Amino acid sequence: MRHSRFPAAVTALCLAFFYVPILILVVNSFNSSRFSTVWGGFSLVWYERLIHDRAVWLALRNTLIVALGATGGSVLIGTMAAFALHRYRSRLQDYHYALIYTPLVMPEILMGMSLLLFFVAVGIPLGLATITLAHITFCASYVAMVVLARLQDFDFTIVEAAQDLGAGWRTIIWRILLPLLAPGIVAGGLLAFTLSVDDFVITFFVSGPGSTTLPIRIYSMIKHGSPPMINALSTILLALTLTVAYATQRLIGKAEVKR
Repeated sequence: MRHSRFPAAVTALCLAFFYVPILILVVNSFNSSRFSTVWGGFSLVWYERLIHDRAVWLALRNTLIVALGATGGSVLIGTMAAFALHRYRSRLQDYHYALIYTPLVMPEILMGMSLLLFFVAVGIPLGLATITLAHITFCASYVAMVVLARLQDFDFTIVEAAQDLGAGWRTIIWRILLPLLAPGIVAGGLLAFTLSVDDFVITFFVSGPGSTTLPIRIYSMIKHGSPPMINALSTILLALTLTVAYATQRLIGKAEVKR
């Protein structure tokens, strides 16, 4: 029976639609011409100008501050939420599941508007602190899902054996739970870091003066017409995102192998 080539052709067209624009962006970041339609030769001039752009480095600093803070907070909250969801069964946990899943399915523009209204209502000034809190609200859900997947096949008889031998909960947490859950926790943390660095919509709503992050800076550069520098900056962000995503997948794969 002859196989149809139509599915393969459709798949190739879809992949080309997704990845060819990214490839064009990367190539144009090394184009000496200011216009993407004209190839002026290979050059690193836009990367050199990017290095000397103080506003970009300030935005990068703000982005890293927010991302590290959001990663730490979401790892702590997400890990505890995942442990509670897996360990305990009650009607209250149904509402807990709903709270964890809601940020995953809620539109970002709706979450950004609601968080903005909340911060204004309670009188919290907009800045890096509000951005960090906003990122924790959705990053914690992703961390909880990753750690919860790791807990599905966790053998709690090890914990019971440790308790029989007289180990307290502090010893159990530091000597048993954290080492065995470390791949899932680190993978969730890397995922939260990536999501925080890339977020634009929610950050746009809850940012204030002096708290411009890299995605918002890129948006501003587009409005003022700096396409070549944007290509260079986007290429760097793409490399960073792919590196973190690859590390996350490796950690998740190791966690699955250990099961």
